[in-house]
Amino acid sequence: MSDSQTNLRDQLAQKNQQLQNVAAQLKTELFGIDAIIDRAIDAVRAWYVLPELVTRPVIVCLWGLTGTGKTQLVRRLAQLLGFYDRFVEVQMDGFSNGAGWRGAQSISGMLAESGVREGEPGILALDEFQRFRTIDVKRSELRVERYQDVWALLSDGRLPPALSLLGDIEASIAEAAFDAERADADEVKRRFKLRPWEAQELQRNLKLDEPLLEIMAWTPEQIQQRLRAFREEGQQQWDTDYTRLLVFVCGNLDEMYEDLATSVDDCDSDADIFHALTAKLSVIDVKQALNKRFKPEQVARLGNEHIVYPSLSRQAYEQLIAQGSARYVRETEARCGLRFELAASVREQIYANAVFPAQGTRPLFSSLHGILGAGLAKAALWALAQGADPGDLVGLAADGRSLVAHWRGQSQAIAVPFEISRLRQRNNADFRALLAVHEAGHGLVHALLFGRAPREIKIHVASFEGGYNTYTSRKVWSRQNLEDAICTSLAGRAAELLVFGPAMSSSGAESDLRKATETAARMWRHTGHGERIGRCDVSSESGEHLLTDVEATNAPVEALLQAEHGRATRLLADHRDALLALVDELMAQGQVTPTRFAQVTGLTLDRPAEALDAYAQRLAEFRDADNAVARLRA
Repeated sequence: MSDSQTNLRDQLAQKNQQLQNVAAQLKTELFGIDAIIDRAIDAVRAWYVLPELVTRPVIVCLWGLTGTGKTQLVRRLAQLLGFYDRFVEVQMDGFSNGAGWRGAQSISGMLAESGVREGEPGILALDEFQRFRTIDVKRSELRVERYQDVWALLSDGRLPPALSLLGDIEASIAEAAFDAERADADEVKRRFKLRPWEAQELQRNLKLDEPLLEIMAWTPEQIQQRLRAFREEGQQQWDTDYTRLLVFVCGNLDEMYEDLATSVDDCDSDADIFHALTAKLSVIDVKQALNKRFKPEQVARLGNEHIVYPSLSRQAYEQLIAQGSARYVRETEARCGLRFELAASVREQIYANAVFPAQGTRPLFSSLHGILGAGLAKAALWALAQGADPGDLVGLAADGRSLVAHWRGQSQAIAVPFEISRLRQRNNADFRALLAVHEAGHGLVHALLFGRAPREIKIHVASFEGGYNTYTSRKVWSRQNLEDAICTSLAGRAAELLVFGPAMSSSGAESDLRKATETAARMWRHTGHGERIGRCDVSSESGEHLLTDVEATNAPVEALLQAEHGRATRLLADHRDALLALVDELMAQGQVTPTRFAQVTGLTLDRPAEALDAYAQRLAEFRDADNAVARLRA
């Protein structure tokens, strides 16, 4: 191996090791996204290790819910790679980065004012890209004035000169000449002068070496001469070369997350369940969501390197809470001279009151400040007022209502914003009993019919007055599945009737009845599962397709609801002990996890979460029967 080959190998190995070091450092700073960091590092490897091979911008798209660390990852990556002086961040909402500055109207203008040099590597972050939509919900084109050159940049990295700006400069020259020709004899003729931003645009677009002051002093004839030369020599050679850029496109595509992404008040969903759901999103989900905001050719220019952030897991939130708590403790100790020890109950209450799975880390950081920032200060003041000396240890615990400070056998309750915990308390025994019976009915029937426990059952809920079950979603719904879903929807009411009797059944089943009716009506009127296939009257808008002939199916829909309500009642009566065991667990704990569900009920639930009906088996049986008939005929 020659010396040059050895040097090249060593250089590549060194750069690759630097990337690995950067990845390791990022994982110590950003919790819960190790897989995302690995994918991002892999996506930029060729650009960083062998930049000479890059002939067009490398585009990496980061999509996820708010507060999951997309922008933070890009900024920190740019710093760790040593590109902090060649890094440009653009908020694609169109209203940031110098709203009154002419250069901020375009990506090329912002790059020209940055440390990124033409033909050399640099990093560009296009943040909040979802707000840059070019079509509305009806796919009509929207007028977008800023950053229109971004599509050319994403295409091949070569930005054409801003001909409209050059045209504006030429128009200014013509206007000045026109005014000068018609000036009165005794009027001092005004001398044309380029404004600073015009000279700057002329310098940038025509790639002039002359300094700005010299360009501003040019006569109209000199400017016209340069513009004529620009047009005559061909404009292609005047393109600005940004082919070696690394471009991060960051945004929130709520369309991918359906209703979960918009449930900003949802502090009750389990973070791990939400994490598992969002982790299943793929490049196909991204492109479908993008297609609702951008034209097809624009979606194509974003490429295929789409990295989807799942929501944060419970472990990631707990790591953030531990890190944040330790920081507040250190800062408070440094200011007051006391030592603090936080009980596990403090971190548990921070989690309970601060985590909104669909909103990422921002609410958590806010609550950390509100709970610990103020709580530690109040604890320090109390301990000092009691006579605490520098170096004394102050303990801090939480009881769900307040923080409790301990020092030398004395205790003091400290008011803090544990509002979510207070909202979750169901102090009324009658209300808890009603919710527990209703939700246990739903959960038990679902498990019996679908062969797996609900993802979660809860009655201690802060986001609304009630409880809920969360079930595993299905890719395909057979007729039997739909009937089982109707039975599950009606099981809450059936449980109330079984336990409390008709006179005490509550109004809480209203939404369940509506959901069951909707499913039954869809079966008979839209999915062809009834005795009669209903017709669907079509219109020019697909969203307005309706079945208007509903009278014939009203009776079958009602009969199905009655039959499934009866089936739910029988199932609950046959599994009375399991129902009461679930009720007791909900009364005591406020929730039932899948693991506890199996332990409490004693049911064997082994159907996989992704399981469908046995379509493959039925196909094999059908084929075997067909083959048997063929053999008999032979």
